[in-house]
Amino acid sequence: MRRFARIAAVLAACTALAPAGAETVVVTAAHMVDVIAGKEVDRPQVTIVDGRIAAVGHQGDAVPQGAKTIDLGNRTLLPGLIDMHVHLTSDPHLSGYKGLEYTDTFWTVVGVANAKKTLEAGFTTVRNVGSGNYDDVALKQGIEGGYIPGPRIVPATYALGSTGGHCDATEFPPSITVPSPQIANSPESFRAAVRTVHKYGAEVIKVCMTGGVLSKGDSVGAQQLTFDEIKAIVDEAHMLGLRVAIHAHGTDGINAGLRAGVDTVEHASLADETSFKLAKEHGAWFDMDIYNDDYILAEGAKNGVFAESLAKEKMIGLKQRQTFRAAHAAGVKMLFGTDGGVYPNGDNARQFAKMVEWGMTPIEAIQAATKSAAEALDRTKDVGAIAVGRYGDMVAVDGDPLQDVRLLEHPSFVMKGGEVVKD
Repeated sequence: MRRFARIAAVLAACTALAPAGAETVVVTAAHMVDVIAGKEVDRPQVTIVDGRIAAVGHQGDAVPQGAKTIDLGNRTLLPGLIDMHVHLTSDPHLSGYKGLEYTDTFWTVVGVANAKKTLEAGFTTVRNVGSGNYDDVALKQGIEGGYIPGPRIVPATYALGSTGGHCDATEFPPSITVPSPQIANSPESFRAAVRTVHKYGAEVIKVCMTGGVLSKGDSVGAQQLTFDEIKAIVDEAHMLGLRVAIHAHGTDGINAGLRAGVDTVEHASLADETSFKLAKEHGAWFDMDIYNDDYILAEGAKNGVFAESLAKEKMIGLKQRQTFRAAHAAGVKMLFGTDGGVYPNGDNARQFAKMVEWGMTPIEAIQAATKSAAEALDRTKDVGAIAVGRYGDMVAVDGDPLQDVRLLEHPSFVMKGGEVVKD
């Protein structure tokens, strides 16, 4: 009776606080993955008022009068998934020089299509770590304004880098100049760049700390910013309340970034024991895209990927997966980030199986895309779990994802903010 009274009181309070006309939705299923507790719960009942979760209980609990009910039958309910590394305005089929056939604003249109695919794949929140022309801010505004469907977006806008580095345009001769507002070459100029992208909508700062696979003319592991430069970026970003993500494959660049206080290391392919130690000391996260190697090597040549990039991918892919296993075993905090856009957006969930293959349990892989991602975003009051106060972002699958994590590749139900996106 005491438990019933508590639930009734919560529902009454939520109903009283809800704006007039706010929709109340009650969702039930056979099972629910509680990512905070790390276990499965039977016969859950989730009440959503005006887009946010008002109560999490069990079937048979009181249902608010007039609530819309959604019974998912034998399905398993999970929080909306979070991909911490995507490029919504990229299309891997237009790699290398193929992309030069399209006008600059074409890529925003690509982003509109990819946003819809990503949301319907069960990813209700993404961190977009790099786009030109502030396209990811445009997508965010369009989604929040109700113009287009898509996930919640944490935009980085331009990824910052040095002259000739991974974030620069290195495909052209000196006679062709490409506007590069993200390029800087000193601590003070990088501070200014942080302020600029923040001014125009960046909510996370992305930095190209080392060479990359798909960039032309650089070594994949070579450090491209000095310690003083990355320290200036980190200090400026943190002062503004922003977190810093570094693209870093090489050991020296990873460790310099960690010593400077970066928040997440993207790729982390050649991280070593020192990297693991530094990450744990500083509370940093590794965000490793260990699925897309399969796609790049299988489809890259026909998509136009440079031959030198394919050679770099062959050199780095297996090492990155081995580093993933070692980092996880060492206790480094890990996130789910796929580099969507390097492979087709919408296929994000294919990485879960790779994470399990290379050392994680299914619940750990799921937590990397929910609970842990919310922590790394500093948004634990909004996303990352089916919990009171958070958005009504949920997905459901037919079966038990703790036994077969590949079920997440085909969600049969997606909800964002209490509204059904896919059923």
